[in-house]
Amino acid sequence: MNRSVNFQQAAECLKVLAHPVRLQMVQLLLAGRYTVGEIAEACGVLDNVASEHLRLMQRCGFFVSEREGRRVFYTVSEPHLSEIMACIEARFGVEPNMEEAT
Repeated sequence: MNRSVNFQQAAECLKVLAHPVRLQMVQLLLAGRYTVGEIAEACGVLDNVASEHLRLMQRCGFFVSEREGRRVFYTVSEPHLSEIMACIEARFGVEPNMEEAT
């Protein structure tokens, strides 16, 4: 019953994705790599809240982190996230995030 296992995994990861802040994070990270602080600021949440969201998304394989000195950068690791976000934007009228955190 591999298919049911795959559906179970898909459902778990889609539940993680189904949060407004996490969707904002996906949209932001599809445009580049950012630190927790930059992501938190762009999404209007505290750093520790952003870290928890990122941890959940990373556990599902959506994001990866890379340390450079004292800074940790997050990037999208799941290539299908751009297609998922395109569907969400088309269906719900979400405008692509043109503002980059610096």
